[in-house]
Amino acid sequence: MDKVRPGMSIFLGSGAAEPRAAIRYLLTHGKGRLEDLELIQLMSFGEAISDAARNAEHVRLKTFFSGWHAESAITDGRVDFIPSRFVHIPRLIKSGLIHIDVAIVQITPPNEAGYCSLGLAVDAAREAMEQATLTIGEINPGVPFTLGDTVVAMTEFDLLTLSEEPPHYFERPETDSVMDRIAKNASTLVEDESCVAVSTGPLFRSFARHLENKQDLSIHSPFFTDALMDLVNSGAVTNRRKAIHRGKSLTSYAVGSKSLLDWLDHNPLVEFQSVNNVYSPSFIGRNSKFVILIPVRKADLYGRLCLQTGEKGLSIGSADIMDLFNGAELSNGGHAIFALPSRYRDGQSNILLSIADHPNQFSLFESVRTVVTEYGIAHLECCTVRERAQALIDIAHPDDREQLVKQAKAAHILYADQIFLPDSGRLYTSEIATESMMRDGLKMSYRAIKPSDEEGMRRLFYRFSDDSVYSRYFHSVRAMPHAKIQEYVNVDWHQVMSIVGIIREE
Repeated sequence: MDKVRPGMSIFLGSGAAEPRAAIRYLLTHGKGRLEDLELIQLMSFGEAISDAARNAEHVRLKTFFSGWHAESAITDGRVDFIPSRFVHIPRLIKSGLIHIDVAIVQITPPNEAGYCSLGLAVDAAREAMEQATLTIGEINPGVPFTLGDTVVAMTEFDLLTLSEEPPHYFERPETDSVMDRIAKNASTLVEDESCVAVSTGPLFRSFARHLENKQDLSIHSPFFTDALMDLVNSGAVTNRRKAIHRGKSLTSYAVGSKSLLDWLDHNPLVEFQSVNNVYSPSFIGRNSKFVILIPVRKADLYGRLCLQTGEKGLSIGSADIMDLFNGAELSNGGHAIFALPSRYRDGQSNILLSIADHPNQFSLFESVRTVVTEYGIAHLECCTVRERAQALIDIAHPDDREQLVKQAKAAHILYADQIFLPDSGRLYTSEIATESMMRDGLKMSYRAIKPSDEEGMRRLFYRFSDDSVYSRYFHSVRAMPHAKIQEYVNVDWHQVMSIVGIIREE
């Protein structure tokens, strides 16, 4: 600490790669002698964001991520938040716009050749080390020697210190039946040979588990977790279809249990790279069928969304969502899946008439293609606002749908004569859904009909021949307007079973 001066800007490793011993020493021994220290960290959920750090008067944390523990501290004004695309952070540091005096990073013990590994996070550590006038390596024997852009020579450090602190471990999150059903629905949108990105939390744990029956998956994900380790070990991941880093799972951060850290040690299947590579939309877009699952907090009947952040939420927030979303749009066959439970913990509906007054909105609602809850999938692409509303009502909690229909009618979003059958949502037979492959290679999916199938059924009617119309309706029918067709798509399930087949072409 004799090398550290008041007013210095100190870069710290992020996530599980946080140099815990150095931070704790700064907080305890720096007080009264090292005033006005600026700590810079890409993601904060360890010692740097602890109560001791947030209440310390001689240090001030700057972070690029507003989720996890940082959310309340930012709201209270005790932590500074830098809004930035993650892909740009290394450039900001390299250019000097983000000033770095000292870089403290966690590393592994050196090998026989005198080289260490950055271990559990690469993020922007290399750029910080190049800009810093003082570089400190905190050697942690519990950190795995990961491969990729992680290897550093001992000679790159001015000072070395040995940590007796274990690295941050994150046990597998507890999941529940609701999250599992959401994840199962989302997994049906992931085809074989897709490239996936996940984050941490119960939703992603269930999502990865439901992907274990897929084939030839690839991984290009900011976070590598226990769930992805299980997915790789299941044999579903081969990384053979990737355009870059073929044969390897690409990531910037490892967040998980001791079992994961042990598995990552010298594991050639996982490639750690800087965030400007992992978050780069152009890099992501080179992989076909890139799929990103994005948790959200609220959705409204227009298809607008509020993003999910916070310690109890999931770790994709406003700081990094755009890079991943843009990458999915650039990917051939790629798409983003937005997921949320139909109700919040207090029983209030997460699907509302409007979220205009709610914070942290996802601004590109016109680009939202699919929204998933535990009650199904709403396909919104190319849909009118009325069709979007009906599709989202179909995946709301059954007890909330009647009120949503009334609100939508009052707002002139749905037709004034729109039918609603109160028991239809509770009795809907989702368990009959299945898929099969046709002889010509087309994939066919079958499920019970929904009110949002109205437009599809209307188009189907006008493709019928006269004989088909007569066979189906027992008399000649020339037109099928809304007033008629809605009677066929609104089923009470007491006495009627109606099943639709959908051809899913490439």
